[in-house]
Amino acid sequence: MDNKIKVHILHTGYVIVDEALPFSDANNRPLAWTGLFRSKKHLVKLPVSVYLIEHPKGLVLIDTGWHTDNRTKQIRNLLFQYPVNKADLPEGQAIHEQLSALGYKPSDIDYVVMSHMHCDHADGLRLVKDAKHILVSEEEYEAIKKDKMYYLPHEWNGLHLETYKFDNTAIGPKGKSFDLFNDGTIQMVWVPGHSKGLASTVIKSMNSDEFLLLVSDVGYAAKSWKENIKPSVLVNKLDAQESLNWVMKTVKDENCIEAVANHDPDIEPHTVVL
Repeated sequence: MDNKIKVHILHTGYVIVDEALPFSDANNRPLAWTGLFRSKKHLVKLPVSVYLIEHPKGLVLIDTGWHTDNRTKQIRNLLFQYPVNKADLPEGQAIHEQLSALGYKPSDIDYVVMSHMHCDHADGLRLVKDAKHILVSEEEYEAIKKDKMYYLPHEWNGLHLETYKFDNTAIGPKGKSFDLFNDGTIQMVWVPGHSKGLASTVIKSMNSDEFLLLVSDVGYAAKSWKENIKPSVLVNKLDAQESLNWVMKTVKDENCIEAVANHDPDIEPHTVVL
C-alpha cells in the first residue's frame, strides 16, 4: 500500500477586504476592518485556499471556498457579509471544478472537514454536498446555531453536518485536537479566537516526524506569525493571542516542513507530499 500523503493546496478564488481585517493595527480606528468610510486604497485581494488531501485511508477536503453563486448573484448570496467580504471566483476555480480537474467527483470525498464556518470557508459546501461525511467541530457547530453575526446558514441549509470532538491530546494551545484517522496523521487542532471552534490542521508523514501545518485563520499570512499580527475579527482576543503564540512556536519546529495560512498572497497553489 502506498503510504504517501499528498496535499493539494488550491485557491478557490479570492476575498476582497479592507487590509485592517486580516492585519489588525492599533493605529486603525474602531471598525476600520469593515471598510466603511475608508478609501478603496485600503482594499486587499487575498486568495481563498482549500486543501485536498489524498491519504491512504481516504480522500479528505479541508474547507470549501466560494460558491459559484458569487459569479452572478453575489449580493444575494453573501447578504450582510457583502460590504465586508467580497468574492472573486474565476471560472474553473470553484471546488467542484478543481476536483474535476484532478479526476474526482464530490461523491469521491470521504471527509469534508471544516476549519470553521465563516462564509469564505463554508460557502462551497453546497458544491460538495455529496461527500460521504461533512464534519465541523462541536464548538463551531454551537456557534453557528447561536451567533448570527458571523455566519450565513443558507450555506449549509439542507446538508447533514456531523460534529467532531476535540479530545485532550496535549496538542495545541488548549491541549485539544481531533485525530481524524486515529493514527496521528491528520490532527484538527483547536485554536480558538478568530472563531469559537476554529481548527488548524497538522498533517504528519506516515514515514517520518515531518509535518505540514495548515494554519487556517489564526493568522492570515506568514507575516501574521512573523510579526505577531492577529486578525481584527475575533470572538476572544486572549484566545486569539494564545493560538497565534502556538503557531509561532510550531512553525519553528525542525520537523515543520511548511506552514500555510488560508489567505496568504505569497502562497501559490502547489502540492506537498509527505
